[in-house]
Amino acid sequence: MSEAIRLQDQVVIVTGAGGGLGRAHALLFAKHGAKVVVNDLGGSAHGEGANASAADKVVEAIRAAGGIAVANHDSVTAGEKIVQHALDAFGRIDVVVNNAGILRDKSFHKLDDADWDLVYRVHVEGAYKVTRAAWPHMREQNYGRVIFTASTSGIYGNFGQANYGMAKLGLYGLTRTLAIEGRKSNILVNAIAPTGGTRMTEGLIPPQVFAQLKPELVSPLVVYLASAACAETSGLFEVGGGWIGKTRWERSLGAGFDPRGGFSAEDVAASWQQICDFDGATHPADNLDALKQMMAHLQRYAL
Repeated sequence: MSEAIRLQDQVVIVTGAGGGLGRAHALLFAKHGAKVVVNDLGGSAHGEGANASAADKVVEAIRAAGGIAVANHDSVTAGEKIVQHALDAFGRIDVVVNNAGILRDKSFHKLDDADWDLVYRVHVEGAYKVTRAAWPHMREQNYGRVIFTASTSGIYGNFGQANYGMAKLGLYGLTRTLAIEGRKSNILVNAIAPTGGTRMTEGLIPPQVFAQLKPELVSPLVVYLASAACAETSGLFEVGGGWIGKTRWERSLGAGFDPRGGFSAEDVAASWQQICDFDGATHPADNLDALKQMMAHLQRYAL
């Protein structure tokens, strides 16, 4: 049996922790001994309004169970305030779980700037602001864990979620780059693409399935990724209903054309089947790895 995951003396910020996935994360972190900053503005699932009671109730539940937590009611777009609250309360910051999110679903031709901008601000700018404020403290202590919340709507696309899909896949791009930059400072960065029965997904998932997608079935992965026991970084994990799988990019072997003489659109059309053939596909790990096929192709034509 694996050793127990212990987070004593670790300080964890969970954004959007007043309900749903964030609440489940916060409760489980506290159960594992972490000191938790429960952040939630208390707005609606569409990003409207504010209510302090959501975060307060989660803190009450954590304290009633013998845990340690404080409530924070700032918007994630004021990430420096959230991080400062953690420092004032507990003196350090070890883990950031960027969970806060909203939905403004509309088909693209009906989408307006407000729907686009607000989703971007909460998901992307908010996650950036909180993580950016915590980053120097993690670098100074040579330790940190960051988890971003992506989505299958970003990975695969989903009707009516152009704004949401853009934001969620953008967060994975941020995950990959911060994983590279953070490694030398022992800051590990990963992303999850969760499916949970929350107020954001209620009505979008059949009721019989919704009841089985408990948020609590996502949180064990988040706690593990946030622990010192985990050495993973830059990963993307789909999770829900008690199932976890790692997702990675795949690329075909492609087709090569003479870079000296050039090639035509007709040449591309003639090679289209080969370009799209995934037999023997590769899985580039980083930019350098991704360039190997192209550089090998150029080398074949080198003088």
